[in-house]
Amino acid sequence: MDSSEFFQLLTSRSSVREYGDQPVEPSALDFILRSASTAPSAGNREAWDVVAVTERETRSDLAAAALHQDHVAQAPLILVVCANYTRSMSKYGERGILYAVQDATIACTYMMLAAHAIGLHTCWTGAFDEEEVRGMFDLPVHVRPIALLAVGRGHPPVERTGRIPVKQHLHRDHW
Repeated sequence: MDSSEFFQLLTSRSSVREYGDQPVEPSALDFILRSASTAPSAGNREAWDVVAVTERETRSDLAAAALHQDHVAQAPLILVVCANYTRSMSKYGERGILYAVQDATIACTYMMLAAHAIGLHTCWTGAFDEEEVRGMFDLPVHVRPIALLAVGRGHPPVERTGRIPVKQHLHRDHW
């Protein structure tokens, strides 16, 4: 893959909020998770875990916890991406909490790109009641839900959202 192909992969991905009923095949989920496992992580601790949710009722409950965002109920698969603090804290102490969150977010990004590479659509959802999600899955105290990743075959938006020019993000040598 050359740089233009890579850039095309990135720019052709978009957040999708409308999904069909077709389930995500186990082989696709396996590919997505294997891809995520290649993501960089602090000290190679891979301080992230995933709850894969396919049950309709649980997805509806997640949608309610996500401030009633319908795409969470509609997508055939929701990946509850979690930071696992103990994996990184065992090496980095309190700083490991931040590293676990970073590991989980990088892994979730790899999941989105892997899904896109195999023709699936995703939507990262960060707005949700964390305690409600924690209780739904009896997450241990050292595990924090970071994102709800909707995955499925969807209907991408017709118009792409605009982006801030790159030069507005760049600060050279000082702010």
